Amino acid sequence: MNPRDLWLLAVAVVLFGGVWPIAKDALGDATPVWFGASRAGLAALASGVVLLVLGRLHLPGRRDLPSVLALGLLQIGGFFALTHIALGVLPAGRIAVLSNVTIYSLVPLSVLVLGERVSPLRWAAAGMGLAGALVLVGPWAVDWSDPAVLAGNALLVGASVLWSIAIVITRRFPPQRPMLELLPFFFGLATLLLLALAAWREPGGGIGWGALPHAAFIGLVAAPLGTWSVIEAGRRLPSTVASVGFMLVPVLGVTLGALWLGEPVGWDILVGGGLVFLSVILAVRG
Repeated sequence: MNPRDLWLLAVAVVLFGGVWPIAKDALGDATPVWFGASRAGLAALASGVVLLVLGRLHLPGRRDLPSVLALGLLQIGGFFALTHIALGVLPAGRIAVLSNVTIYSLVPLSVLVLGERVSPLRWAAAGMGLAGALVLVGPWAVDWSDPAVLAGNALLVGASVLWSIAIVITRRFPPQRPMLELLPFFFGLATLLLLALAAWREPGGGIGWGALPHAAFIGLVAAPLGTWSVIEAGRRLPSTVASVGFMLVPVLGVTLGALWLGEPVGWDILVGGGLVFLSVILAVRG
């Protein structure tokens, strides 16, 4: 396991851990899907301009298409669509947890589809990380009688499953070009999907001036850099290390949601966060 790949994971954790509290705060002056579309569109623009300046902006080749379609429609477009709709009804901390917790489906998918071997220590790490995630989710604190809350949680589970499927596809059919050079096409395809969904679901929605700084930071910095780091880490790291490592995103997201948005802090954050940290250590050593 290359230490550089762990640094990619660390970059993704820091950037994506802060995204959900920022996005939740932005909804005071934006509607969810339009905000998601702006996030994808600005990321497409930023990554495209950088590659153009570097002389590395080229159309994808035939071997790149499975990754472009999987990442554009599933990991970015589908994931953004489902999580931003859920963001309208659920706390940012819960979004951060559930949108990452079922990335654990990457482990069995990698074993069944790709034939990856997982050591007993890494299975133990995955179990410990999942236990920490369940503590962070706090199912005992959920109002299971509220249809909107149930729907929001179901959307998050679906979003993370789409993410796992996309990673498996990129492993099974790796692109010819570097992932960095394909970013504008991932985000461009996702933008088209999100714009269509926003026009249908939120015809009177949009983004106000108060949400523009949030959209600019996420779209121009966090989304392109964080997404590239996530994609590369997901492709390069063993599935258990990637899955457990991504669970540091909700630990940071829950913490920032508590500090910034005043979302409640309790024993569950301390215990769940501790279990996730321990699981990451086990996974890396395994």
